[in-house]
Amino acid sequence: MTQGFTIGRRGALALPLVGLAATARAQGNWPTRPVRFIVSFTPGGTTDIIARLLGATLTETWGQSVVIENRPGAGGNIGSEHVARSVPDGYTLLVGSVGPLAVNQSLVKNMPYDTLRDFAPITLLAGVPNILVVPAASPIRDVPGLVAAAKARPGQLSYGSTGVGTSAHLSGVMLDQMAGTQTLHVPYRGAVALNDLLAGRVDFMFATIPSVIGHIRDGRLRPLAVSSTTRSRSNPDVPTMVELGYPDFSASSWFGMVAPAGTPPAIIEKITTDVHAALALPRNAQSMIDQGADPVGNGPDAFRAFMAEEISRWREIVRLAGALPE
Repeated sequence: MTQGFTIGRRGALALPLVGLAATARAQGNWPTRPVRFIVSFTPGGTTDIIARLLGATLTETWGQSVVIENRPGAGGNIGSEHVARSVPDGYTLLVGSVGPLAVNQSLVKNMPYDTLRDFAPITLLAGVPNILVVPAASPIRDVPGLVAAAKARPGQLSYGSTGVGTSAHLSGVMLDQMAGTQTLHVPYRGAVALNDLLAGRVDFMFATIPSVIGHIRDGRLRPLAVSSTTRSRSNPDVPTMVELGYPDFSASSWFGMVAPAGTPPAIIEKITTDVHAALALPRNAQSMIDQGADPVGNGPDAFRAFMAEEISRWREIVRLAGALPE
C-alpha cells in the first residue's frame, strides 16, 4: 500500500515512441472548451474544497474554465457513475475519494460501476488521515486511557460516525479488533455526528482532519492519534496509531482524480502533468496542509495499483465490521 503521502515528481510518465506526433497534437489542442470536475458530494466538504482549489489553478493553466459540478447521493456513487458513463474525451473528470472509489466496491450491492474497469486513473491528489478525537471535557487524555476506559465498560463507550461503512465507522471497528475492546457504534447522517461529539453525547470519533481541525485549534476537541502510518503535516505533534503500538492500523481517507475509461493516453498525460504542477505550487500545497490534507501527486499506473490495494484492504475491513452490502 502507498504510504507516506508526498508530492510526486512532475513529468514522470512515459509514452510509447509510436504516435508521438499524434500525442503532441492532442496535447496542444486539448482543452478547447470548459472542463467539468464532478464532485460526488455536497459543496463545502473536503472533496469539494480540493476540487475548487485545483480548478482555480488549472483554469489559468489551460486557458479554459474548470467548472465544479456537485452531484451528491448514494455515498458518492451518483456522481461517480455519471463520470464513468461520460464521453472519454477529457472534458468530464471525477475528483473522487476513498468511499466511492474503494470502500463502496464491497459495501454496496449491485454497484453501478467498477473502479478499475470503468475509470482511467490520473493521480492520487491527497491523503487525509482520520484523527481520533474526544471532547475537550472528556477525562480521556490519550489512546491508552481510551482503551482502558473501553475495557472497563464493555459496550458502553460510544463513538460516532457519518454512517455505516464509512472510514469513521471502520476505523472504530479496527480499534476494537486490534485493542480487544468492545465499543458502541452510533451512526449519523453527516455533520450531526460531530455536533453530538462536541456536546459529549458520544465519547469519541475518528474524523477526517479537515472536518475537525478548527475545533482542535480552538480547544473544543482533544486529538489523541492519527490513523495514517506517518504523522500528518497539519498536526505533526499528534502520534500515529502505529507509534502507539498498533502496527497494522491504517485507515486514511484519500482523494484522487480519474477520467472515464478510454480517455486518450495523451490527454491523461497532460492532465497528470498539469495537476502535479498545481499540487506543487507552494500556495496550493500549504493551503491543503493547513486544512488537514497532505498533497500527493503520483502517476496513473501507481494510482491504479494503489486503488486496487485499497479495494482489497477495505473489503477485508468491511467483512470484519459485518457491514453487509446494501
